[in-house]
Amino acid sequence: MTSHNTTWISYPSKNPAFTSPEEIEDIIASQNIISRLMHCYIAFFVPAGLIAGICILIVFIKNYVQHKVIENLDLLLLLFTISNIIMIFLSFTVITRPDYLTTTHLTCNVLSFFFNFSYFNSQYIFILTLLILLLQRFPPRTALHKATQRPILCVGIVLTYTFCLSLTEAVLVGTDNYHLETDCQLDPLFARPEYEIIKFTFGFGIPLFLQILCFTVLLAKAAPAEAPAPQQHIRTYPTVYVISVTMFMCRLFYNLMLLFRTSLKLQESTGTTKNELVMNIAEIVLFCESCASLVFILCFHKPCKDEILKVIRNCQRTNTANHHLEIPETNAPHESGSQ
Repeated sequence: MTSHNTTWISYPSKNPAFTSPEEIEDIIASQNIISRLMHCYIAFFVPAGLIAGICILIVFIKNYVQHKVIENLDLLLLLFTISNIIMIFLSFTVITRPDYLTTTHLTCNVLSFFFNFSYFNSQYIFILTLLILLLQRFPPRTALHKATQRPILCVGIVLTYTFCLSLTEAVLVGTDNYHLETDCQLDPLFARPEYEIIKFTFGFGIPLFLQILCFTVLLAKAAPAEAPAPQQHIRTYPTVYVISVTMFMCRLFYNLMLLFRTSLKLQESTGTTKNELVMNIAEIVLFCESCASLVFILCFHKPCKDEILKVIRNCQRTNTANHHLEIPETNAPHESGSQ
């Protein structure tokens, strides 16, 4: 087959050739599973992710208004938060599951472009965050260290790079039959096989290599005597390292499923309903990772954690004060009656 011809591709659950009772039962079972997972994601992960994301934005904006300056780490986590919030909004396309969103090819391509932009951007912003934290342990004499002292420039390079990657992916989705309706996923099924290969390479393979390199240098390279130990450094910035583990596990599963889907395309196979189910699960797991990352930032990043604790203490003081005010009012009739 030529990699450009994807007109034969269809979802197994949409394949009219599946007519035996066993195949119909498999379709119904798969649809029940994905429907329940979708409802759990919408009910629990989406509210938690959006609330955490909004709180993070409020904290960072408030700190910037008060101090007129934003730390490099806070700036990168702010951009990471915005990317994940966009991912969560785009994840509303799974509300129709077990069915798929019905759009034109062009609309599906546009949705895919913004999804890939947020996906790549969050990944490389996070790599930049790891790099800046790593360089804090070593003398500021390297050219790389000097470059990271200009975070706006670094962010601009990352945004330009991720825009080019997303545009490349949009081209690989294709512009044929742009006016025709189709079943749309954010990673379109009708995209060319090169789409998944490039996404795996630049959205997981290269970032994973860079993360491993950062951790290797952190643990193996000798730092100055005054620099904190690697364990202390990790405890100082737990947010980044917790998110790193979460992203790796979720995105590994997701990207392996993308590669498996590519292998089916190259074999001119639509796969089975179980293959379709696992791909849908991988997509929801990816969206859950975006929500979980925002919750981790809110709970573990010091400025956000301090602001949350401050709000909790204020609420406790208010409740205590209200309780003390209510005591004389409840005891007054009793005291007057005893006299």
